[in-house]
Amino acid sequence: MTASQASRNFSALLDSVERGETIVITRSGGRVAQIAPVPAANGRALKGVLERWHGALDEQLEANIASAREAASAELDSDPWRDSDPWRE
Repeated sequence: MTASQASRNFSALLDSVERGETIVITRSGGRVAQIAPVPAANGRALKGVLERWHGALDEQLEANIASAREAASAELDSDPWRDSDPWRE
């Protein structure tokens, strides 16, 4: 997609990216940018790592990990900008 097309159709471009598509932007025939979906948040992945380490660390670090595990949840994987956007339907 050319830079001019991206500019004129930015909302549709974002819709495509939101659906998982990666868009390459060109200018004068050369690639200048790539717009891609953001990676999913990693709250679940972090929780998994902390659970695997359980029992293999010193007491203080293990206490810190236990506290972090309690705080980690799927709710942390939400997008606060998207979830609080008053302009979204």
